[in-house]
This record gives sequence, C-alpha cells and structure tokens, in this order.
Amino acid sequence: MTLLSLLIGFSFSMAINRYDQRKNYEEAEANAIGTEYVRADLLPAADAARVRELLKSYLDQRVLFYITRDKQQLRQIDSDTARLQSDLWSVVQARAAAQPTPVFSLVASGMNDVLNSQGYTQAAWWNRIPFEAWSLLVVIAIGCNLLIGYGAHRTNVLFIVLPLAVSVSFFLIADIDSPRGGIIRVQPQNLLSLSQSLRAH
Repeated sequence: MTLLSLLIGFSFSMAINRYDQRKNYEEAEANAIGTEYVRADLLPAADAARVRELLKSYLDQRVLFYITRDKQQLRQIDSDTARLQSDLWSVVQARAAAQPTPVFSLVASGMNDVLNSQGYTQAAWWNRIPFEAWSLLVVIAIGCNLLIGYGAHRTNVLFIVLPLAVSVSFFLIADIDSPRGGIIRVQPQNLLSLSQSLRAH
C-alpha cells in the first residue's frame, strides 16, 4: 500500500508538471507572436503588411491546435501551420539576407522565437507518462487489492473504498496527462486574448 501510494503521488506530480509546462508554453507562444507582430513595423511597408497578415492566420491555427479534438482536423492544422511557418520565414529571411542590418536581424530573431515556441509546445504535448509506468501502477494496484481481499476475514468497508480511491486517482492522473482527450485541458487564453487584440488593432 505504501509503494502504491508513492507511485500514485509521483505519477500525479509528473502529470501536474506536464500540465503546467503546456500552460507555460502556451503563454510563451502568445508572447513570441505578439512581439514579432510589433517588430514587423521595422520591415518595409509591404513586407510588414504581409508578415502581419500571415501572423494573424498563424495565430488562428495555433488557437485551433489547442481546442480541436478531431484527428483529421489536427492533421490539417499541422499542415497549415507548417506552410505558414515557411511563408513567414521566407519573408523575413529574404529581407534579412538582402540587408543584414541589426534591425532586420532583430526581426529574424523574433521570427525564430515564434517558430521555436511552436516546436516546444508540440514536444510538451507529446511528453506523456510512459506506458511502462502505467503498467507498473496497474499491476501494483491489482496486487494490493488482491492481497487485502485475501487477508481479510470479514466484510470490510475497505473493500469498496480502496478500489474506488485508486480508480479515481488513476482517472485524475490520466485526465491531466491527456492534453487533448481529457476534461482538464489547457485553454489558449493568452492566444485568444492576443487574437482579439490584433483584430481590434
């Protein structure tokens, strides 16, 4: 029972840390996109307008990434995101290559932050509690329940409380650890706020 409690506690801590990481990267994405939108003013008018429009479309795709649950739609979002990233980098890279000044280098650096932040977010969403850890948890939980049942000589409320408590704990851990399929999910509050601000601007 002590070992099971420790494993559940460690697993819950791992799930919470991953959830917090996903939230932090969502905030970082919003900051990177917002900063680059402002830095677009440093580009010539035509390039600045192009970058802003692309960033708005890119921001819409990032919001959809957080709220969609449909796998087919997610594949389309990933495809559109990659295309927009390529278009954004092409505009900035062409200008920075033509005029390698500190100003255009700053814009290119900001665009690099935008692209990197998406990669960090994707990595955080892939970072889940390993299957082997879940297998160990299930085996030990079943073993504990069997041993308590085998060692009991009379009906005990523990027969109901222990399996129920373990099941609820497992459900909560799995829900927090699932970035797209659970009830507890990271909401793109910062990205939505940025989108509203850019549309108003």
